[in-house]
Amino acid sequence: MTDDTTDTPEMTEDSAGTTGDVAGYQRPPAEVRFADELERLREHDDGPRPPGWALSLTGARRFVVGDEALGVTRKFVGDTALIDRALVTLATSRGLMLVGEPGTAKSLLSELIAAAVSGTSTLTIQGGAATTEDQIKYSWNYALLVSEGPSARSLVPAPLLTGMAEGRVVRFEEITRCPLEVQDSLLSPLSDRVLAIPELSKAVAGGRGGSSPHTGDSPESMVFARDGFNVIATANTRDRGVNEMSAALKRRFNFETVFPIADFATELDLVEQEAARLLERSGVGVAPRRDVLEVLVTTFRELRNATTEEGRPMDRLSAVMSTAEAVSVAHAVGVRGWFLRGEAGGAADIVECLAGTAAKDSPEDLTRLRRYLERQAPRRDGEQWRALHAARHLLPG
Repeated sequence: MTDDTTDTPEMTEDSAGTTGDVAGYQRPPAEVRFADELERLREHDDGPRPPGWALSLTGARRFVVGDEALGVTRKFVGDTALIDRALVTLATSRGLMLVGEPGTAKSLLSELIAAAVSGTSTLTIQGGAATTEDQIKYSWNYALLVSEGPSARSLVPAPLLTGMAEGRVVRFEEITRCPLEVQDSLLSPLSDRVLAIPELSKAVAGGRGGSSPHTGDSPESMVFARDGFNVIATANTRDRGVNEMSAALKRRFNFETVFPIADFATELDLVEQEAARLLERSGVGVAPRRDVLEVLVTTFRELRNATTEEGRPMDRLSAVMSTAEAVSVAHAVGVRGWFLRGEAGGAADIVECLAGTAAKDSPEDLTRLRRYLERQAPRRDGEQWRALHAARHLLPG
């Protein structure tokens, strides 16, 4: 999973929907995992396609939200209208910015859309404090650069240059983690649809008997974007203020907010499906217990919303209690139960595994979690709730 290493909470995967040689890989890209689905969609896709797109808007939408008639699985559980707006944005000259709390499947959604629109989701820039323009645009093979000077042969394209030259979608993860000057390197590609390579002269660009594969026919050593190019960026709302985007760059994006899953039953089903998939890949021989997952998901939702299901206010944790984190804890509970005791895992394992999730940002979160186990768990009926309360002493500290 995955905006975050596991920022794919609103996701389902069906092994029947995968094909290709994926054995041994922890997480192949979407175009590999769902290659047969993409092929079926292309075969049955008779809708109008934007220039440079691998699928029509309706075909790309079906890839994300599913189509039972074609055997296409639903991969994103959320607002279908959001998918429509996102696809329409990518068919225009605006980039798409997906914002939201950590763990709301922004990265997954960008991956799925890129795979549907371009056939590849791997032109990805991972934003961070150390991200440089070279990692976004292009760099050089310095051995060739020293021996030959700047040339098309010594040029090493980065995702942005490749996406523009080939007409593909480029993903920019965690853009607000990058310095402002690095973010603003997108201004010209998004507005003018052009990327300058000033190191290359006109003679070098065309010196091999034709146009450079990176500069086309431009005599000015410019990369002009081909049809199909666009940018999907993601940003966490918790990172606002870290490196706030410039007004000029914001104008070149349409912003869409990805919200947490509102419905309890939907979130529970998703956590169960994702946990079962991860446990199977981890060699766990039993499925997760539904009653244990009900306790887990309820706990996460109440700590996330700072209110109980009955409407009583309670402490809010500063840590991210997202669906993605719930899936990770469910996975850890199953691994712990199976490899330590040969069973599916229970509520006591939830307590053991919760500490590492709840105590990431503030030591006070551990105190708040302990208070929840002491005060809220006893109010609930059921064997697993009683076990959760009884295991409160397992929290460290």
